Amino acid sequence: MTTSESPNRNGSTLVRVRTAGDIPACVQALKDVYAVDGYPVEGVSQAEKWLFPDGLLEAWVAEVDGDVVGHAAVSEPRDEAAVQMLVEQAGTPLDQIAVAARLFVAPKGRGNALGRDLAVAVFGYGQQHGRRIVFDVMTKDQTAIRLYERMGCIRLGTTFHQFGDNQQVPAYCYVAPVSA
Repeated sequence: MTTSESPNRNGSTLVRVRTAGDIPACVQALKDVYAVDGYPVEGVSQAEKWLFPDGLLEAWVAEVDGDVVGHAAVSEPRDEAAVQMLVEQAGTPLDQIAVAARLFVAPKGRGNALGRDLAVAVFGYGQQHGRRIVFDVMTKDQTAIRLYERMGCIRLGTTFHQFGDNQQVPAYCYVAPVSA
């Protein structure tokens, strides 16, 4: 899925492929998320750089009435625990895996199911390109965990998200359903 538009209770929503012109709004949305949720745990001092993970394959934004309020990306697998778990548990080759990353919805965009819509875009990318989508979610992010489990994502195991100077937080590793 590259673009989907629908009216919602808080206005007209749209999920579409990210463009270079979206970056300033994505940075602001990320800072708003960090102020409320502490996501990402790495902080937002290099927010623009953070929006471009290594091996970036595609990225999307979510809009409400033309304002960018959310973001999601998918990237090539690196050394993520979720990738290792899927390889070990299912024997999936690395070239058939992609990693969901950088998914967030700013407080002003919440209540429009944009987190789900962004996840559907990422999962759809996996289906279109023959890749299983894996990711991790910090255990503190219970709203995200409930969303992914309602969407049929399968928990592969538990890991620790490493950041900063030897800091870590517990996280669950997931694989998206084959059809979303």
